[in-house]
Amino acid sequence: MRDTLLIALFAFLGATAAGVLGACVLRLVRRRSLVTHVSVVAGVAVAAMLAGTLAVAQAMFLSAHDLKVVTTVVAMAAVVSLLTALLLGRWVVGRSNALALAARSFGDGGDFTSPVGPATAELAALSRELTATSAKLAESRDRERALETSRRELVAWISHDLRTPLAGLRAMSEALEDGVAADPQRYLRQIRTEVERLNGMVGDLFELSRIHAGTLTLSPARMSLYDLVGDALSGAHALAREHGVRLVGDGVEPVPVEVDGKEMSRVLGNLLVNAIRRTPADGTVAVAAERRPDGVVLSVTDGCGGIPEEDLPRVFDTGWRGTHARTPPAGAGLGLAIVRGIVEAHQGRATVRNVVGGCRFEVLLPAAEG
Repeated sequence: MRDTLLIALFAFLGATAAGVLGACVLRLVRRRSLVTHVSVVAGVAVAAMLAGTLAVAQAMFLSAHDLKVVTTVVAMAAVVSLLTALLLGRWVVGRSNALALAARSFGDGGDFTSPVGPATAELAALSRELTATSAKLAESRDRERALETSRRELVAWISHDLRTPLAGLRAMSEALEDGVAADPQRYLRQIRTEVERLNGMVGDLFELSRIHAGTLTLSPARMSLYDLVGDALSGAHALAREHGVRLVGDGVEPVPVEVDGKEMSRVLGNLLVNAIRRTPADGTVAVAAERRPDGVVLSVTDGCGGIPEEDLPRVFDTGWRGTHARTPPAGAGLGLAIVRGIVEAHQGRATVRNVVGGCRFEVLLPAAEG
């Protein structure tokens, strides 16, 4: 038993010396290729075996013949181990290089495509992460392009919508100044109307800038949707009568919500104005509110005839007004963008879908607790 312990001790000391030397070598080559690291590890394993054997032989536990046999075995094991390490290292390095080459597509604005072929578990996990990151970057680039398109359209349409009333205001003011206006009072009323419309456009731009900057401050309070919808219908009644549109609000449940009353009134007002202007005379705009398992849904259904399916995803984009709304009183295309911004600030969601004869805008809000 004592001899066995001594053999184990000498073998351990010899292997430890080889291990310490291998650790120093690994530190020196830490910036080199993976092939070098794998080869050093394989060499350390063989060297530790050989060093332990030599230490045991020096302690006279092995005969010269036995030492020769063990040394020959270790040498053959070293050859096989180093060859295996080199093959493994070259394979892993090849997979790593293929992965690095595929990852360069990120810098070129392309999509990541995982290299074909087997890989280690770590490299496979890295490929999956890169694939997921590539998908997120593609979505981000699409959103950026969509936002840039919306900005360009907004600038173009705002410029058009501002130029028209300003030109009219200039002509009317010059006519009044020169005393050639046949009906000065009518001119003054028209000037007031145009100024109010311009003031509304500026207000929409300011509201939208607050939403995009994240500075929209909400003051939520518990209230009933029934009262909120009733106030909005009263405010839109004059516009509906002017366009010959019927307003219906019979399907509103007295569901409690916790929202900013002022901002949600703006949401409802924008939806109703949009629906009334798109609904032909003798049409109907219906407002409904109900509780669902996922929250409270407020809907506004118009009779516009529907929106093309390819345009539905862009309805709430800043500046979007469709192909048929390029001149006043269609507005600057900010109303629905403001709707989405305010609803999302309430942790809700705004959607639109086509129904028979028109489309339905739905606002999903969290239900009030209790």
